[in-house]
Amino acid sequence: MAIENIIIVGGGTAGWMAAAALSRLKTGAQVGITVIESEEIGTVGVGEATIPPFLDFNQLLEVDEREMLAAVQGSFKLGIQFVNWGKLGDSYIHPFGAYGYQIGGISFHHVWHKYRQEGDKRPIQVFNIETMAAYFGRFARTEDYQRDDLPPINYAYHLDAGRYARFLRQYAETRGVVRREGRVIDVALDGETGFVSSVTMDDGERIEGDLFIDCSGFRGLLIEQALKTGYDDWSNYLPCNRAVALPCIREDGSGPLPYTRATAHSAGWQWQVPLQHRNGNGHVYCSEYMSDDEAHDILVRNIAGKPGADPNFLRFVTGRRKKFWNRNVVALGLAAGFMEPLESTSIHLINTGINKLIALLSLEGITQVQEDTFNRLTAKEYARIRDFLILHYNATSRDDSPFWNYCRNMSVPDSLTEKINLFRNNGQIFREDDELFTETSWAAVMMGQGIMMNGHNAMANSVKEPTTRQEIDAMEQSIRFVVEHMPSHGDYLGKYCPAAG
Repeated sequence: MAIENIIIVGGGTAGWMAAAALSRLKTGAQVGITVIESEEIGTVGVGEATIPPFLDFNQLLEVDEREMLAAVQGSFKLGIQFVNWGKLGDSYIHPFGAYGYQIGGISFHHVWHKYRQEGDKRPIQVFNIETMAAYFGRFARTEDYQRDDLPPINYAYHLDAGRYARFLRQYAETRGVVRREGRVIDVALDGETGFVSSVTMDDGERIEGDLFIDCSGFRGLLIEQALKTGYDDWSNYLPCNRAVALPCIREDGSGPLPYTRATAHSAGWQWQVPLQHRNGNGHVYCSEYMSDDEAHDILVRNIAGKPGADPNFLRFVTGRRKKFWNRNVVALGLAAGFMEPLESTSIHLINTGINKLIALLSLEGITQVQEDTFNRLTAKEYARIRDFLILHYNATSRDDSPFWNYCRNMSVPDSLTEKINLFRNNGQIFREDDELFTETSWAAVMMGQGIMMNGHNAMANSVKEPTTRQEIDAMEQSIRFVVEHMPSHGDYLGKYCPAAG
C-alpha cells in the first residue's frame, strides 16, 4: 500500500523534528504530513543539551545557526563536566574532541601513557582543546581563527527544547506540514494487517494515515497502547527512575558556561544546562533510596539562582520498546524508550531515528525488511549507549550511600566488562559498528572515574624520537595559543547570536 499520508502523533521536540525533516518529501512527492498535538498535554522538556551530530540535523534542514540559537536562547557546548562520580570531590570533563591525534597510526592516549611512564607529568587533558577552553570558560569556532595548523573545535548546543520545537513548527508549517490541535481518544487497527488505519480525535474527527510516527511520549499511544509492542526494562543496570526539573535565572553574575555539568549526589545526579538567560536544572534519582521531597530540596540548594517555575516531577523506567518500528508505526523520542540524559543522548536518539527512517523510507509501501533493519540498528544503538551510561555508575569508589554501594557492586553486561578489562590491560578501545561514543569518550570517563591503563599498545614504544616528543610539545602549545586568544563564552554569544529579552 502506497504511503500518501504520514501522521505524527504528538508534537514537542520529537514530533516537530520528525515533521521538519519529513517536510522535505513534499518538494518531490504528493504526500500529506499532519502533526496531531494538544496544547493541554505538556511536554517533558528536559532535553536541553545536545551532542555534535545534532549539528548535522540542522545543516540537513539548511537552518541558519545564528538564527536558530538566537530563537532558542541557545549557547555552545564543548563537553560535559562530571563532578563527584568517581569519588566525592573529583571532577573531569568528557570532551567532544579527541585527545591529540593519531601518531604513527596509534591513538594518542597510548603515546601519552608511554611518556607518562617515562616521567612526563602533563595530564592528558592539556592535549584536548575543548577541555582547556571549557576550563577557562572560553569559546570560538574553528572558522574564526582561519589557520590550518591549529586544532579544530568540536561543539554542540544547549537549547530551550520548547523554543526549539516552536522554531521547527514554523519551519515545517512553512513547507506544508499541517498541525491538528486536539487529543487522540481512539486508535483503529486494520482487521487483516494489524496496521493502524486511523485515529479518532476528541471532537469525533477520524484521521486516516498510511504511516504513523508515535511521538506521544512515555504513554506510547500507538506503539504500546494500540500495538502492545512490549518493553525491555533496564532498571537493574540503571536504577534511577525519577527526575525533578526546575529552571532558574542565574543570579551569581556569571555568564553561561560552555559545557553541561552533571553532579552526582547520594542517590542520583543533578544536571545544569546553561542557556543564554537561564539555567536548565534537574535532579535524576532513584525512588528506592530517596524521596521526592528530598530530591527537590537537594536540587533547590544547588542551583545558581531562584527557581523560575514550579518543579516538574517525572517518572520513568529506563529501557526501550521491544520494537521501534512495528507494522506501520515508528516510535521516536520517549515513545521509543528512555535513556536518562546523563550524556545528552535524548535528542540524539530522535535525530538518528529520523535519519534511519528517511534512509529506509519508500513511499511505495512498507516492507518487513525495512522494519527489521530499523529495529536491529536502533536496538544496537540503544545497547551501546546503555553500556556507556552504566559505566558512569559502576566505575566508582563511592561508598557513602546505599545507592552507590549498589551501583559499584551490580552486575553489568558482558560487553561493558570486556571494554573495561581491555582498557585496563593496555588502553585498547574498540569502536564497533559506528557506535556513537569515540575512543576519547570511553577513555575520558574511565580515567576520570579511576580506571587506569596498566599498559599501552606495544607499537607506542616504536615512535620516532625526539620527533614525537617535539610534536606533542607543539600540540600543547597550539592548544594553549588558541585558548588564550578565545573570547569568553558569554562575549562570543553576545556578538554571534544574542537572544532577545
